[in-house]
Amino acid sequence: MRANEDRLRGFLLLGLSGDARAYRDFLEALSAHLRAFFRRRLAHLPDEVEDLVQECLLAIHNQRHTYETDQPLTPWVHAIAKYKLIDLIRRRASVDRLTEPLDDEHDVFSSADAEASEARRDIAKLLDQLPDRQRLPIVCVKLRGLSVVETARMTGMSASAVKVGVHRGLKALAAKIRKDE
Repeated sequence: MRANEDRLRGFLLLGLSGDARAYRDFLEALSAHLRAFFRRRLAHLPDEVEDLVQECLLAIHNQRHTYETDQPLTPWVHAIAKYKLIDLIRRRASVDRLTEPLDDEHDVFSSADAEASEARRDIAKLLDQLPDRQRLPIVCVKLRGLSVVETARMTGMSASAVKVGVHRGLKALAAKIRKDE
């Protein structure tokens, strides 16, 4: 658990100092932990887990300036996650259906989510089936968070070709997914 705390805190500190890649790594790693944290507590509401993860990540991003860098990360993240969970429970008015208590802040980092790594493998397999002119724009723009201009510069494509590649690639991926279902 201490290793997770140190790794995530390191990513966040680098991100707060302007390292976009480290910040993206922080959010990706944290999302797996949050997903596992919420999944254990919302076994009866599995459809709410992903929305709650996204709400938490957004709140953490919006409140990142409030994180005191000399303090541990876990209590800060736990407080945000706990309040988002309470908000959901209030909205759903079903406090009695919780499966675990809210107060164990160490649970946020206690386990990673295996489904996230499975999803990444599935996406990678699907992306490998696309031609480079579609795969590269999707990877750069949608997965790495680069701008269209940055992607165009990096791939040697025009900005409009990047946009077309993303659009056609996503359309092709959706068709492949529908076909597999």
